Amino acid sequence: MAKEFDISRVRNIGLMAHIDAGKTTVTERILYFTGKSHRMGEVHDGEATMDWMVQEQERGITITSAATTTYWNDHRVNIIDTPGHVDFTAEVERSLRVLDGTVALFCAVGGVQPQSETVWRQAEKYQVPRIAFINKMDRTGADFEGVVEEIKRELGANAVPVVIPIGAESKFEGIIDLVDMKAVYYDDTSEGIMIREEAIPDALLEKAREAEKVMIERISEEDDNLMEKFIEGETPERDDAVKAMRKATIDGRIIPVLCGAALRNKGVRRLLDAIIDYLPSPVDRPPVIGTRDDAESEIITHPNDDAPLAALAFKVQADKHMGKLTYVRVYSGVLKSAEFVYNSTRQKRQRIGRLFEMHANKRLARESMRAGDVGAVIGLADTRTGDTICSEDRPIMLESIEFPAPVIGVAVKPESRADSDKLGRGLARLAEEDPTFTVRSNAETGEVIISGMGELHLEVIADRLRREFGVGVSVGKPQVAYRETIIGSVEHVHKHVKQTGGHGQYAHVCMRVEPGTPGSGLRYKPEVAGGRIPREYLPAIERGIIDIMAEGPYAGFPMVDIEVTVFDGSAHDVDSSEQAFRQCGATGFRDACKKAGLELLEPVMSVEVVMPEDHTGSITSSLCSRRGKIVNMESKGKTCILTARVPLGDMFGYASELRNATSGRGEFSMHFERYEAVPYSIAEDIVAARRKAREKA
Repeated sequence: MAKEFDISRVRNIGLMAHIDAGKTTVTERILYFTGKSHRMGEVHDGEATMDWMVQEQERGITITSAATTTYWNDHRVNIIDTPGHVDFTAEVERSLRVLDGTVALFCAVGGVQPQSETVWRQAEKYQVPRIAFINKMDRTGADFEGVVEEIKRELGANAVPVVIPIGAESKFEGIIDLVDMKAVYYDDTSEGIMIREEAIPDALLEKAREAEKVMIERISEEDDNLMEKFIEGETPERDDAVKAMRKATIDGRIIPVLCGAALRNKGVRRLLDAIIDYLPSPVDRPPVIGTRDDAESEIITHPNDDAPLAALAFKVQADKHMGKLTYVRVYSGVLKSAEFVYNSTRQKRQRIGRLFEMHANKRLARESMRAGDVGAVIGLADTRTGDTICSEDRPIMLESIEFPAPVIGVAVKPESRADSDKLGRGLARLAEEDPTFTVRSNAETGEVIISGMGELHLEVIADRLRREFGVGVSVGKPQVAYRETIIGSVEHVHKHVKQTGGHGQYAHVCMRVEPGTPGSGLRYKPEVAGGRIPREYLPAIERGIIDIMAEGPYAGFPMVDIEVTVFDGSAHDVDSSEQAFRQCGATGFRDACKKAGLELLEPVMSVEVVMPEDHTGSITSSLCSRRGKIVNMESKGKTCILTARVPLGDMFGYASELRNATSGRGEFSMHFERYEAVPYSIAEDIVAARRKAREKA
C-alpha cells in the first residue's frame, strides 16, 4: 500500500504548454530524478513512459493526459502530463479543473506560442497558481530574457526569474540560483546528470546581483516586512524570501521563472525544488464550494479526512483489461474500496470496486484515497466526466467541467455488416471518454456523423476504432460544424388548433425572438402575466423551441445565440396539453425565425504560421485566397511568424500546401477563435449542397 502523507506535503500539479515545448520530456526527467523510473524514455524514440498509447508513440505527441505519482524531498507529487495540441484541449481543461498548481513550459526559441496562451487562459479561469519553466535553452536561438519579456507582454503575468542561465545555445552550461546566489553547472560528459555547485563567476556576478535585486524587490512588494528590509538595504533570509514568494505565487500575483534543457537533464532538479517551494498543497487552496441537491444552498468542503466525502470524476477511460477506469480527485473525506457511494449528478448509488494510484497505464492498488489524492476507480459504471461522488447521507454537487463544442465532423460507416454492432459499441465507449467527441445519426441519410475538435482528433478516433475495438471503418470527408442564427428581432403569434373528434389540441403562444449574445445558445424567458398560459405548459414551449434549434430552418444546422421571450398566449381547459404547447412552440419559433431572417455561421480559426522570411509573400497570398485575414506579422531572426484568422472550411489540406510551398520548413498551428457569419453567396452554395445531399439520400 502507498505511503500516506501529511496533506501539506502533497502537490497536485500539471504540465501545460504549446505542442513540442517538451512537457513529456520534462516529466520523464522528473520520474528519473525522483527514482520513479530507472531509465529515461525519449519521445522521439517512442519510448516515453507517459506517452503509452500506440498513437502517441507513432506521432511523437501527447494525446491523452497521463497521471503519475512520485516523491521528492519527503513530498508526494501527483503529476498530470497534458497534451499540447489544440485538438485535445479537453484533456487540459479537465486536468486544470482538479489540479492545485501547474508548470507552464515555454520553448526558449518559440516563446509564447498560440496554445501556450490558450492553456494559460484556461489556468486563469480555474485560478490555478503557476510557475514557468523555459525549456530548450541549448537550442540555437534560445533567448531567456526575450521569453521572460514575452510572458509579461503577451500573458500579462508578473514573471520573476528565480534563476538565470549560464550561457545559451551550445554554450548553455548551467544556471545561477538567485535564491541561494550560487552557480550550478551540469557535466556534459554525464549528459547533465552530474552537477557541481560553485561560486558565481566574476563575469556574471554583476548580472546575478542585478537579477537578485529585481527578484527581492518584486517579492518585497508582496510582503510588508520584506519591504522594510529592502528599503533599508538588507537582504532577506532565504526562508523569508521563499515564504514570501510562495504566498505571492499561490495568490497568483507572481510567476516564478526557471530555465533548463530537459533533454540534456539540465534544470529539472531545480524545477522540482520550485514545485515543492512555491506551488500549493491542497490545504493552501481555497475550499471547494458545492451545492445541495436542490442547488439552492451552498456547502463548503475542506480538505480533511474526517469531513464527508466529496470527489469529482474528471476523466473516464476505457481499459480493455479492467473495463472502465474513472479518474477522480478527492476534495474531502476518504474514498474506500468495496464501499457504496452516491453519484449526486446522476442521483445513483454505486459501489466502489477497486482503487488505484496511476503511473501512466500502470496501476498500484490502494485500499483508500484520502482528501487531496488523485487516482482511479473501477466500479463506477454509470459515472461520466464532471460527475460528483459523495456520501449517501451528505449529498453535495460540485461544479462540473465545461468543454468547448466540436467544430468539425466526418461521416463513418462500418466496412461490413459484422462491424456494425462493434462500431456502435466502440463509438459509445469513446464518447464516454471524451466530452469534446460527439456521435449522432443522420435519420435521412442513415450515416453516423462523428464530431470533434479537429482533423487530427478524428484521425485518432478512427485509428482507435480500428486498433482497440477491431472495427473495420471507412471515413468520409471532413464536414464543418456550421451553425444557424437569426439576424433581426420579431414578435410572432401562433395558434395550434386541431379537432379530430373527442379531445382536440389547442395552444396559443405570443413570442418575441431576438439575437442573443455570441456563445449564449438559447435564453428562454417566460413572462406571461395573469396565468394566461398555465405554468406547467411553459417548459413544453421551451422543449418545442429546442426541437427546432437542433436542426434549424435554414439548412438543418443547429441554431445558437437566440433569445426567446414568451409574453402572452392562451389555453383551453379541455383541449390544451403539454404536447399541444410543445408543437405550438416549435412551429411558432420556426416561423418567427424565418420572419427575423436567418444566417449561417462558420467556425473561424486563429492560425499561426512559422516559416522562413523569404516565403512570407506567397504564404500571405495563400491565406488570403482561403478567405483569411492577416492579424499580425513579426520577425524573429530569419523566421517570420504570421497570425491570421481563417474559416475552418478553407483550412482543409493546408498542411500539405504549406509543406510544399516552403520545402518542408514551414509549420502551422490553429485553434478555434469564434463563430462568424458566412458571406451570403457562399452560404447559399453550402445550403444548396446540403439540400442536394439530402435529396440524394
